[in-house]
Amino acid sequence: MKERLGKVKLDFWFFTKFFVIVSMCLFIVYPFYTILTKSVFSNKVEGLTLYNFVRFFTKPYYYQTLIRSLVVCSVTVITTTIIGVPIAYVMTRYNIAGKQILHIFIIMSLMSPPFIGAYSWIILMGRNGLVSKLFKFFGATAPTIYGREGIIFVFTLHLFPYIYLYTSGAMNSIDASLEEAAENLGMNKLKRIWTITLPVILPSILAGCVMVFMTALADFGTPMLLGEGYTVLPVLVYNEYMSESAVNPYMASALSVIIVFCSLAVLAFQKLVIDKRNYQMSSLRPPQETELHGWKRFLVSLPIYIVVFLAFLPQIVVVCQSFVERSFSGMVKGINLNNYKAILSRLGTNIRNTYVFSLVAIVFIIILGILVSYILVRKKGKVASLIDTLIMFPYVIPGSVLGIGLIVAFNRKPMILVGTSAIMIISYIVRKLPYTVRSGSAFLYQMDPSVEEASINLGVSPMKTFFTVTARMMLPGVMSGAVLSWITCINELSSSIMLYSGKTSTIAVAIYQEVTRMSDGTAGALATILTVTTIISLLIVFRLTKGKVKIV
Repeated sequence: MKERLGKVKLDFWFFTKFFVIVSMCLFIVYPFYTILTKSVFSNKVEGLTLYNFVRFFTKPYYYQTLIRSLVVCSVTVITTTIIGVPIAYVMTRYNIAGKQILHIFIIMSLMSPPFIGAYSWIILMGRNGLVSKLFKFFGATAPTIYGREGIIFVFTLHLFPYIYLYTSGAMNSIDASLEEAAENLGMNKLKRIWTITLPVILPSILAGCVMVFMTALADFGTPMLLGEGYTVLPVLVYNEYMSESAVNPYMASALSVIIVFCSLAVLAFQKLVIDKRNYQMSSLRPPQETELHGWKRFLVSLPIYIVVFLAFLPQIVVVCQSFVERSFSGMVKGINLNNYKAILSRLGTNIRNTYVFSLVAIVFIIILGILVSYILVRKKGKVASLIDTLIMFPYVIPGSVLGIGLIVAFNRKPMILVGTSAIMIISYIVRKLPYTVRSGSAFLYQMDPSVEEASINLGVSPMKTFFTVTARMMLPGVMSGAVLSWITCINELSSSIMLYSGKTSTIAVAIYQEVTRMSDGTAGALATILTVTTIISLLIVFRLTKGKVKIV
């Protein structure tokens, strides 16, 4: 029985909206509010002050990290665009050999955590890396993988799939008649691409660029492993708050606010450009694939194979490294399974935690994903818009910032969560829920509402219709997003490195610790577990989506 309080209908959806808003405010808004309030206090000055922000913008040690972060992120956006857009164009317009396999490998390279890529390239091109030794054998010096150039190199190979996926999706939706009209007017292919095709797909390219920028800005592991003095903002936040020399949590909070502000500025810039350059088309006639043969097909396919090989190479390296047993001096002792035996006996808790935390998080993500997706699509209004904003806010908050926020917010009564499994699971749910919500919403938009209406007209109550008809029909779309949420959960490092305790450490944290201890074999074995899990999970996604994977 439904009661009414004024104009508010106290039904299941009212309480669902209330629960979602309260939960998001408690675990997203409140933690960020605590960071914001902490940033305007200092152990140097009494009362409210902008001392931390003044210190940041006047001391080279601090403001140079912002410049470095912006340089790394901006250059990475440029390099990934230079690589991703041409690959997307060629893959959608020509009969590239093994196109489906390449597509799968590109997605797999994106789904692996970037710090594993950094670790793999250290094995290959570090001071004692395999490639470095090969260069020395021929009397040459290998390019360094450390510093700014190394960070950008690893980010580029890891993040160009964002540009590829967004651009290829847009390329496939262009109406062929648009380009044919340009050709009929005498426009050559290059000019047509530059003046017609690229402007039309620019919003999608920019969406990919924003994902690249924010992912690079938020990443902690890669610059921590490769920086060697080239300190960027996430590393500085960690050093100020979590390292053994950490003495200034107020400055760490101010740094977190600055990172979020940078992300918001990028999103605002993207929205400004898209609002001015937004095109709609029917896409009734998708572009036809051009058939290439012989050496032309080989020459067009070769660069793509080289890029995809380099992007996927880190995962091959860690698998091979996992079977190599080394002595304390670094000498190879043999090829065996001893590294796996070592991690099972010494790091079994980390492995168990990773899967338990992620499974619990995924259960909540699936349930919330179904409910929130339905609210956003079928219960539109101001409340739904508020929920959508709250759900997507974690995209603006890097994992390290969210971790600090949760620590500051829940390290005192009445709710002490720091050091518990609950805070790890909550961080996973908050950070990864958008994947499932976006996937479920997209699926629901394609679902004809008449199916639900027919059920209701046959006498089935709206609630029973939702659970027996709508939710079941939404499940494939929700599950494809949930598997992507699962993949990112098991690979999560940025927030986990802030929140873990001795009993709640995960595989990602253990890999980072093993790499810093120069335990390449055990790090490789742990990374291989994540790689195999990621591959299996992606195969499930491909099965559910019939090969059409969408990244949020």
